[in-house]
Amino acid sequence: MTAHLSRRDFLRAGAVAGAGLTIAVHLPGCTPGGGREITAPFQPNAWVRVRTDGSVLLMVDRSEMGQGVSTSLPQLLAEELDVAWDRVFIEQAPADKAYFNSIIPSQVTGGSTSVRAAWKPLREAGATARAMLVQAAANVWSVEPSECRTENGVVIHSASRRRLPYGELAEAAAALPVPASVVLKAPEQWTIIGKPMPRLDLAGKVTGSAVFGMDAGPEGALVAVVSRCPVFGGSAVKWNEEAARAVSGVRHVVRVSSGVAVVADGYWAARKGRDALVVEWDEGPAARFSSDVMRREAARLARGIGVVAKRVGTGGLTRGRVVTAEYHAPYLAHACMEPMNATAHVEAGKCTVWAPTQYQCGPALGGGVQETAAKIAGLDPAQVTVRTTLLGGGFGRRAMNDFIIEAVEASKAVGGPVKVVWSREDDIRHDFYRPPTFARLAASLDERGSPTGLTARFVCPSISSAMFGAPRTELDAEAVEGFSNIPYAMPNLRVEAVHPDWPVPIGFWRSVGASQNGFILESFMDELAAAAGQDPVEYRRALLTNSPRHLAVLDLAAGKAGWGSPVAEGRARGVAVVKSFDSYVAEVAEVSIGADRIPRVHRVVCAVDCGRVVNPDGVRAQVESAVVYGLTAALHGEVTIEGGRVVQGNFDSYPMLRMREMPVVEVHMVDSTEDPTGIGEPGTPPIGPAVANAVYTLTGHRMRSLPLRAIPA
Repeated sequence: MTAHLSRRDFLRAGAVAGAGLTIAVHLPGCTPGGGREITAPFQPNAWVRVRTDGSVLLMVDRSEMGQGVSTSLPQLLAEELDVAWDRVFIEQAPADKAYFNSIIPSQVTGGSTSVRAAWKPLREAGATARAMLVQAAANVWSVEPSECRTENGVVIHSASRRRLPYGELAEAAAALPVPASVVLKAPEQWTIIGKPMPRLDLAGKVTGSAVFGMDAGPEGALVAVVSRCPVFGGSAVKWNEEAARAVSGVRHVVRVSSGVAVVADGYWAARKGRDALVVEWDEGPAARFSSDVMRREAARLARGIGVVAKRVGTGGLTRGRVVTAEYHAPYLAHACMEPMNATAHVEAGKCTVWAPTQYQCGPALGGGVQETAAKIAGLDPAQVTVRTTLLGGGFGRRAMNDFIIEAVEASKAVGGPVKVVWSREDDIRHDFYRPPTFARLAASLDERGSPTGLTARFVCPSISSAMFGAPRTELDAEAVEGFSNIPYAMPNLRVEAVHPDWPVPIGFWRSVGASQNGFILESFMDELAAAAGQDPVEYRRALLTNSPRHLAVLDLAAGKAGWGSPVAEGRARGVAVVKSFDSYVAEVAEVSIGADRIPRVHRVVCAVDCGRVVNPDGVRAQVESAVVYGLTAALHGEVTIEGGRVVQGNFDSYPMLRMREMPVVEVHMVDSTEDPTGIGEPGTPPIGPAVANAVYTLTGHRMRSLPLRAIPA
């Protein structure tokens, strides 16, 4: 990324906006002018650059991992700036406090917060730029700004019909004070927000010019492959450095905090060098841990007493029929299509990191790339430049910094730029996994079958403890998500959690606690409906009278799916409705059972309430993607542990959903006037229980453990 600013431009830009101002740069060949210098960028804030040629560069301050932020966020800016979409260009924002997420106080992409956090600030940024351009034109014409309007990058004097393009006003606007407040457009004035605008990152991905982490870095960078202990928490005792160095192309063998790095001219040389190391490991106490040990301990802990998360009424069951069940969800890997990688160059007084990261800087999760690299290199964070590439999937995994640490440590050790590349097996076996969950549920029913009490005890490792050092005796809200805020009318409720200390690293996985608890709650609600002899949709409807948005998506999904109407022979429908990240999603799955007794999903109908929709195509794509991700987990996903190590290693043992397994997915959006809420993750939780519930309707077999294995004949 090359800066094209003269000293005069720098001084002009520095006088414009004050706090949060960043210097305008552009990628040669990727912006108007083909890399030629475009002088006098008008930049009233950290997100907008209006150039003298009339083009507009909008800074994208969130990581693009396929979820479409490089289009939806510019839509917010472009709407209020009132610029033609074909004159909008984008650039990835640098690591800077100006780009902190207002919900998560860091520059981090996660928690389905991108549009939620940007909804007001980015519109205000665009409106601020527009107001200054209007004022500049009004000054030229000696009229009041109120006499002017804007349209597609042009200021128009309404009475005289005089016109001035933004480009001709950029330099004059740069000299004006930034207004303290601006008026945003009314929804009826929107021409970009709410419309399916073409994605701005699409062309590069189609032509192959898009830059992912694997593609980035300076010329001459060496490649490192790290040998890590296969047992969690283990460490290297000794290794055959001489054998590794004997491999053609190997330059260095260096110790890094995660193991031993072999640094070579290319990946295969580094990989062969790692194979030659033959490391002797101190496996540590985790070598005695296994999935069997975990299940036995979870069963014991589930019979005990946990931290109380929620208590309503008596907090217990009442007289009448009691329904009990135990549910289990396993460890899951993120399995991003692009394995972990990062490139670092530690030099005297500075460090540059090229990375597909979700977490550029800030304190929220313990320090982003900038802070992490600075600590290792012995620098101030301001001396670390973070160049964020496109991400080949993230799902929460790339908010972790382990692969960043390896790259910076290796570069520091060898004195030059180093790209760390993980194999697929590295990626599956050294993840921060979705925590497993064991749940014991009981509900009492009155004579009409309505629940009068519910108790739920969860055994689930604490993400808060693992990532932030919170005491395990302190409640991790993620472990009880969906139950502590249960939408169903429940006069008596008690929710508890026990957080065991197991040695497997855990972290945020797409939809976090809702991913497993949505399966548990919505499957159990179907059990209660069956016990009451009632239709699953009608049963839920009766209990959602105080949750109108849940009810609305349930009704929409059921209606669009034709709930209650006949289905093809050998098929059945199942339903689930889950709120997560302040969005509401209901899904109806149409399922059959194959000759192999494995569920086959043919159709999924989704109803979504995520507030105002910025880009309908983006919402639709995210929900479709979430169904694929959730269906992969429901049908295939399971990480098992033997001897303290992960058994699975590649897609043969940790399979993804195949094309032949892909159902038809329909997405219907609730027309809402509420502010936008999350959409990257909420489509994932309902699909597992919807499929399991359909299987019960079809076979009478209740599936309480994930993944959904072959059904008994």
